[in-house]
Amino acid sequence: MSDEFRKSLIGPEPTLLPAETEVYQHLALGQEAVDLVAKHPTSSLLWAILAEEAWADGRTIDSYAYSRVGYHRGLDALRRNGWRGVGPIPWEHEPNRGFLRALYALGRASAAIGESDEPERIEKFLNDSDPAAKAAIEG
Repeated sequence: MSDEFRKSLIGPEPTLLPAETEVYQHLALGQEAVDLVAKHPTSSLLWAILAEEAWADGRTIDSYAYSRVGYHRGLDALRRNGWRGVGPIPWEHEPNRGFLRALYALGRASAAIGESDEPERIEKFLNDSDPAAKAAIEG
């Protein structure tokens, strides 16, 4: 059996985003996402943090906007790293968490503003990416 045939039977390999070492270091030192995002605008993690902070403050529209940016920045990063629109994006790989958190935040905010199809689509995308991600985010 060829490798190509075997891959078609088991599906695509998981996509593993590269670590954002500088972002992690700054966050560990107590710097705020709002102060870092201008220097690291492609970081889904920073946009996800902003979305979560806005949500916690009751700023639903801000949360929606931040999570939408984080989601799109994450899609760009995933594509740069071999993702073809399907396949696992494992939560256990820490660099993937920023994208998955932004995706979750987008689903939550889109439901809160009354979008009809978006929350369901995002729920499916999150579950298809990693069935354990939602519980990990909510936990």
